[in-house]
Amino acid sequence: MNFPNKVRTTKCTASTNQQQQQDLNSNDGKKKKKKKKKGDDETEEDEEKKGINPVGFLTRHGISHKQFAFFLRERHKSLKDLKDELFKRNLMLKDIAYGFELMGLHRHPEHRMDFMEWAPGARYCSLIGDFNGWSPTDNSAREGHFGHDDYGYWFIILEDKLKDGVQPDQLYFQQYNYVDDYDKGDSGDASIEEIFKKANDDYWEPGEDTFVNRRFEVPAKLYEQLFGPNGPQTEEELEGIPFPDAETRDNEWKQLHKNDPPSNLPSCTVIDEGKEYDIYNIKSDPVWLEKIRAKKPPLPYWFETRKGRQAWLKKYAPAIPHGSKYRVYFNTPSGPLERVPAWATYVQPDTNGNEASAIHWEPPPEHAYKWKNKHPKVPKSLRIYECHVGISGSEPKISSFTDFTEKVLPHVKGAGYNAIQLIGVVEHKDYFTVGYRVTNLYAVSSRYGTPDDFKRLVDEAHGLGLLVFLDIVHSYSAADEMVGLSLFDGSNDCYFHTGKRGHHKYWGTRMFKYGDHEVLQYLLSNLNWWVEEYQIDGFQFHSLSSMMYTHNGFASFTGNLDDYCNQYVDKDAFLYLVLANELLHTLHPDIITIAEDATFYPGLCEPTSQGGLGFDYYVNLSAPEMWTSFIKNIPDHEWSMSKIVSALMGNRQNADKMLIYAENHNQCISGGESFAEILFGEINEHTPGSTESLLRGCSLHKMIRMITFTIGGRAYLNFMGNEFGHPKRVEFPMPSNDNSYSLAHRCWYLLSNEVHHNLFSFDKDLMNLDENNRLLSRGLPHIHHVNDTTMVISYIRGPLLFVFNFHPTEAYERYSVGVEEAGEYQIILNTDEKKYGGRGLVDAQQHLQRTMSRKADGLQNCLEVPLPSRTAQVYKLTRILRI
Repeated sequence: MNFPNKVRTTKCTASTNQQQQQDLNSNDGKKKKKKKKKGDDETEEDEEKKGINPVGFLTRHGISHKQFAFFLRERHKSLKDLKDELFKRNLMLKDIAYGFELMGLHRHPEHRMDFMEWAPGARYCSLIGDFNGWSPTDNSAREGHFGHDDYGYWFIILEDKLKDGVQPDQLYFQQYNYVDDYDKGDSGDASIEEIFKKANDDYWEPGEDTFVNRRFEVPAKLYEQLFGPNGPQTEEELEGIPFPDAETRDNEWKQLHKNDPPSNLPSCTVIDEGKEYDIYNIKSDPVWLEKIRAKKPPLPYWFETRKGRQAWLKKYAPAIPHGSKYRVYFNTPSGPLERVPAWATYVQPDTNGNEASAIHWEPPPEHAYKWKNKHPKVPKSLRIYECHVGISGSEPKISSFTDFTEKVLPHVKGAGYNAIQLIGVVEHKDYFTVGYRVTNLYAVSSRYGTPDDFKRLVDEAHGLGLLVFLDIVHSYSAADEMVGLSLFDGSNDCYFHTGKRGHHKYWGTRMFKYGDHEVLQYLLSNLNWWVEEYQIDGFQFHSLSSMMYTHNGFASFTGNLDDYCNQYVDKDAFLYLVLANELLHTLHPDIITIAEDATFYPGLCEPTSQGGLGFDYYVNLSAPEMWTSFIKNIPDHEWSMSKIVSALMGNRQNADKMLIYAENHNQCISGGESFAEILFGEINEHTPGSTESLLRGCSLHKMIRMITFTIGGRAYLNFMGNEFGHPKRVEFPMPSNDNSYSLAHRCWYLLSNEVHHNLFSFDKDLMNLDENNRLLSRGLPHIHHVNDTTMVISYIRGPLLFVFNFHPTEAYERYSVGVEEAGEYQIILNTDEKKYGGRGLVDAQQHLQRTMSRKADGLQNCLEVPLPSRTAQVYKLTRILRI
């Protein structure tokens, strides 16, 4: 069974010659035709008809590499086998991605709570909490008894508590519509007996309900007829007793009942035709069969017995009240354990020495959050504002979801961004780890508020037209054994690999065992959970290199394809990533997935049907590293324009799928420095020499953002506060700084400062450049001028011409750059304008330039533009001249 795919046109890195391409076509490119036999799996010919080619993107880009092509084919075969195995246990796609509907703690309509947990290493399981006095015996399931299956799943039923003086329901399966106050069953129009009688009268024909009312009578009489009143009582006693074949028994029955009066029951004949695959061929009366097929079950009568929440409240109290703390208790070979359930949706981390606990979140329906806004339409280009809720406030404390919703979201919308990306939202133990050592993958962090508070944040963002992305960490997990998944059931092989393979080499985190079916379901369901429960619009998959290689990405990569298919590759992790993208894009066609991979794995953004991993975007991690190196270590006059263009463009074959940024949270968190802090530090305009230093810093700050934003792909990211040059780094409270919050917040008051206000105005106009001109979605720029001597870069993207002069001292009064179209070009954005904190050296008369009929940079026409030092300009073609 194959998942349907959204085929995307993407390109990948490659460089090869004609002879290599011929080798690929003659060896790896050959299609091995198979004769299709009955019962065989899908052949390669069938897959080709469906547009499936395991090495499709290699062939398309002319990449010839036998070992990598073989690796992709083997991975495709393993993926098919994995899907077959998954569907043997999960008959539907929904079962694989909706594990959260069964696992964890859930309300059942039959006035009870159901709890299910996977713990194959445990031999006893119970649920403990303040609802039962933390008793390990009141609500339990045991191995070998009801509640434990062969796969290691434990199942516990917690009955709602009947109030004093109230009689239990007449029906043991009585259901309640817990969500609202609908009370059809309490109408009093008819008793339960009358409802059942009317249902039976309307559904059954006379005589057809005999089996329902007397279902044990027929087999009992048949058994006594065959064996007598003292017949065998066990299966062992039945062995050796000869039974006549089906046809003989059928003839004997007919002979016995040949004189019986006619009945309205069907006349069915059972015939044994001697076929191994079809022992019984049942022939029935077609008239009766048609009549039965036309009948509909008496569901309206059954719904008459379903009561509403008001009726439930009169009789029952919840087995686990809303807000209760609870944990799961295991008895294991190594002793008793208390753990936070793996599927818990709300967790209170351990604070002040208190043990962590799950919190049952089941507010009354009238208080539960109700969604107001729909998902915004996915834009053709992404302008992403990266945020951390905890440090988003102005005060030195942990900010809340509510604070973020009310204060930060309006700023993001006003700044011209169309998406936010949240980091540190998933529950984690240590605040100072930014949120990357996740402990509870299904829980929104309680530091910032309740699940409903987070829903409101997402809903309000959607109302403002902002997409909401989540930075998801499935590449590793916290090693904590009190609140996380490590040694969850007392064994070391539950969710993670054993031995060295199960530990990250440098980060002290645990590595998931992606080849285990339960782990796959846990992670795949987790992705779907955030979309279904919290309406998330997309994910950035954090640090893929940590999971894709057994060396966790800490190895030298030569650029040869051998690096991506050698013995250090974790094949199971690749299969998980393919499944994740296929499931997400099948269930939610508008979802966006972003890959953060420092190794630039080939095929990250290729369709899974063509041998890729199926991501929509990949992160260019080379750009921020290049900028950091330049501004910290290299003098301004030694900056290489060629290196800037090379790092920002990446590989042109897949640049349209690139997400790029000058700096994100990594540059300024926990020991790093923001670019603003490096470039101009604390602003003091009255210090000698500070004016020139400040002018240099602000000029480079604007130019770096402008070229990064406009030369890259269709997605751009900025970390919260950097758009106005936040001058301070982020430092979370930890023992090394006496747990201080002095640097764990954002200085929004700086927006009233002239310098920071000017930087913000420029960034806002930069975002509007894309909004008004559809810049990023126009395809890749044509870079026609890169001069390392003059330190000038120029390129054309759509109707816009970009010119950058990075030289620290040289200004050019009439600098020639080529353009394709002859006409008039108007400056629409200039980093040196006074409203952006510049010097305003280009006067209004120079804002309009007319082309000259002279070839330049390989183009038919040229412009002679004024270029002050450390400035950049954007020209728009406003009038075409026909020559």
